[in-house]
Amino acid sequence: MMSMMMMMGDGTVEEMMENGSAGGSFGSGSEQAEDPKFGNESDVNELHDDEQPPPAKKKRYHRHTNRQIQEMEALFKENPHPDDKQRKRLSAELGLKPRQVKFWFQNRRTQMKAQQDRNENVMLRAENDNLKSENCHLQAELRCLSCPSCGGPTVLGDIPFNEIHIENCRLREELDRLCCIASRYTGRPMQSMPPSQPLINPSPMLPHHQPSLELDMSVYAGNFPEQSCTDMMMLPPQDTACFFPDQTANNNNNNNMLLADEEKVIAMEFAVSCVQELTKMCDTEEPLWIKKKSDKIGGEILCLNEEEYMRLFPWPMENQNNKGDFLREASKANAVVIMNSITLVDAFLNADKWSEMFCSIVARAKTVQIISSGVSGASGSLLLMFAELQVLSPLVPTREAYFLRYVEQNAETGNWAIVDFPIDSFHDQMQRMNTITHEYKRKPSGCIIQDMPNGYSQVKWVEHVEVDEKHVHETFAEYVKSGMAFGANRWLDVLQRQCERIASLMARNITDLGVISSAEARRNIMRLSKRLVKTFCVNISTAYGQSWTALSETTKDTVRITTRKMCEPGQPTGVVLCAVSTTWLPFSHHQVFDLIRDQHHQSLLEVLFNGNSPHEVAHIANGSHPGNCISLLRINVASNSWHNVELMLQESCIDNSGSLIVYSTVDVDSIQQAMNGEDSSNIPILPLGFSIVPVNPPEGISVNSHSPPSCLLTVGIQVLASNVPTAKPNLSTVTTINNHLCATVNQITSALSNTITPVIASSADVSNQEVS
Repeated sequence: MMSMMMMMGDGTVEEMMENGSAGGSFGSGSEQAEDPKFGNESDVNELHDDEQPPPAKKKRYHRHTNRQIQEMEALFKENPHPDDKQRKRLSAELGLKPRQVKFWFQNRRTQMKAQQDRNENVMLRAENDNLKSENCHLQAELRCLSCPSCGGPTVLGDIPFNEIHIENCRLREELDRLCCIASRYTGRPMQSMPPSQPLINPSPMLPHHQPSLELDMSVYAGNFPEQSCTDMMMLPPQDTACFFPDQTANNNNNNNMLLADEEKVIAMEFAVSCVQELTKMCDTEEPLWIKKKSDKIGGEILCLNEEEYMRLFPWPMENQNNKGDFLREASKANAVVIMNSITLVDAFLNADKWSEMFCSIVARAKTVQIISSGVSGASGSLLLMFAELQVLSPLVPTREAYFLRYVEQNAETGNWAIVDFPIDSFHDQMQRMNTITHEYKRKPSGCIIQDMPNGYSQVKWVEHVEVDEKHVHETFAEYVKSGMAFGANRWLDVLQRQCERIASLMARNITDLGVISSAEARRNIMRLSKRLVKTFCVNISTAYGQSWTALSETTKDTVRITTRKMCEPGQPTGVVLCAVSTTWLPFSHHQVFDLIRDQHHQSLLEVLFNGNSPHEVAHIANGSHPGNCISLLRINVASNSWHNVELMLQESCIDNSGSLIVYSTVDVDSIQQAMNGEDSSNIPILPLGFSIVPVNPPEGISVNSHSPPSCLLTVGIQVLASNVPTAKPNLSTVTTINNHLCATVNQITSALSNTITPVIASSADVSNQEVS
């Protein structure tokens, strides 16, 4: 024993002797009691090598009380390394010896460091696994590389592949610069590089002939002649770099948002408390949630009792955040969706999947930082995310926010909790940003997911935010204020519909395909249509900082226009002019949706199809409601030649939160390319369509208690005003698209008035009917 102590050194021996046991374990929270007959330093020093120590007595340990541990824990959070004065003061208050306090702090620091090391090891191990998987994936792709010129295998030689990629990017930028200079002097656009076609050898089983769908199309904007007139519309085109920003454009801003190591510990503590808050808000009814009657339609809505909420969940920054014009929006809903919990959790942890699933709500999303990737699976994952939320109209500004997303699985019940909570409570940079923007902040919001039989899940959703909505147009003011725009019911309605769409995408027992050749071709068309809907949703909102100019402003309808320079793949190259009109209608959104989709009334859309009526040649059902479907529409013309026939891709979807009907002209070669499984991301689409949302009727309108609410019809039209990205749209183009927009709205309104009895009548109409 003595020889081992001598090898360890005098300082270590002294500490171990003062601790009361040379073989005792650190960090146990207990101390061995002093024995006057044994364990003193003088007795140990008097022992000789040839003397036998007295028989050891049973060791007595001093266990700290709860109060002592709490006091020392409180001091440890403030200062993990107290000095002698602090230790003496604390020992006097707690009735301990200074060395007992000293050793407790040593043990506590050792425990904290060991726990941090374990967490770091887990994170590094997961990151190492991801890197290995990515490395294997890249090596597999390298083995499958082919030369873009000859189609043969590539020979990298001694040149690293990354250097070839960098040189290729440099040459492409140089070519683009030279083409811009040439276009400036020649006066006509010059394409820097034609889009690369995939080198896929045609199958010998498929003869080379005209596609089976002998269809063609002319670009919708081709009807607008490019005139060099002096009455130009002063609308500077927005650059695509702003509309579709590169991921590297926000790197500096994102780096300022990253959490430091000490903030990560605080974030994990906040995450655990936010899960508890979310669970309680989902499971508690009154008095936290109060049922109130709606003033307009006579129904009941759930409202958050703010006094009860403040009593149950006092937030440290609550008093500061309530300054100004912040309003609280809180809502709760629950539903059953056709998707298991594991797939749902994976979609919420992936920013791209999450934004695609909620494309009508989430304009864009990004994972800024992975704070924790979870110890076992997804449970315990903590992400720093950015999102921009939208309403499908240029009259409502988007909501942008940085927030933390935490995922935890309950070990007892197996339920998953996904909670979003604000970052500005402990992040200095976010606090400074919020004092500048002061517009939107997510309070603890999210969902509880419980697995059910047959792959279904029960989802309870709570949406809780603080927002300053002084910039919302009066047309959508009530829609946003009531919670129908960003509330829990809308999130769950969209989730239900998207889960049905994904289930339809994965289905294999499909028999009725129309002109679509196979189930795989069906899935490829559905993927192309998904991009169609997402592009339309972004194009008619204020996402990505789009600015809109008012053409008309009345109490019942508005018209906004904007222009964009497009040069990205998947969009037509040139200047795109977009016009959006919003009109209040005294009909339910189900009635308006059915009328527009009805084959017998689609003649009212002939103005959008250049005077021709559409005819459905393929139909894909992607939901339980018959209105949730994808169609290929053939535009009938006088001549039956395939040179004079147009084709449109249409997707329509409907749920309780609203409905969408989106179109885009697509040529037959692109449709054939998509159905063959080739890359469809470069197929240019320019969507136009309708968004219909239910709203309460405006003031001054009498409401029947048994009648459904009215709706807002938003019509969006886009045209390619010029093939030159630097051109400006002339006044004739703006006038033409405005006339198309107004004619479409008038035809829909007339058709509704002639075929459907309005469910809501104005007070003046009611009085006139009574007089007559």
